[in-house]
Amino acid sequence: MTPPDLFTHNRVILTHFDSYSAALLFPRWEQTLLWPAALPATATPMRSAAVVTPEFSGQAVRQAVIDICGFSPDTLERVNEFNHWAHTEDGPVRIHLLRFTTRDAPKAAIAALGGEFKPISLLRSCPMSELLLLREVFNLIVSAGVP
Repeated sequence: MTPPDLFTHNRVILTHFDSYSAALLFPRWEQTLLWPAALPATATPMRSAAVVTPEFSGQAVRQAVIDICGFSPDTLERVNEFNHWAHTEDGPVRIHLLRFTTRDAPKAAIAALGGEFKPISLLRSCPMSELLLLREVFNLIVSAGVP
């Protein structure tokens, strides 16, 4: 499956967490918090697939993001504990969480792609469905302490 096809049924939340300052940041892209595009307006949450088929592979999505965006593979990890799916008219969409492991958020790299890192408190104007996903990320990383 080629990367453009891969992102028909996958979206990504990118994040950076600085454990020293407890700063959790997310890139905001024009009108969405998901990369490479927002979910359709008609998308609704759904249960996880019982079997994850290759078109929803977390490692394939991670590698495609690295290849397309030019990130170093050593600085981006998939958070396996984050497991969210949405139902759309075109079928299921899996939402993946990729976390930068760098000391500082790669602001210049995200800016070069048209995004800007922001804390969740400055993202209130984003779609509620996306903010709910970010809240899940916050609970997972900050509250539960997932590394």
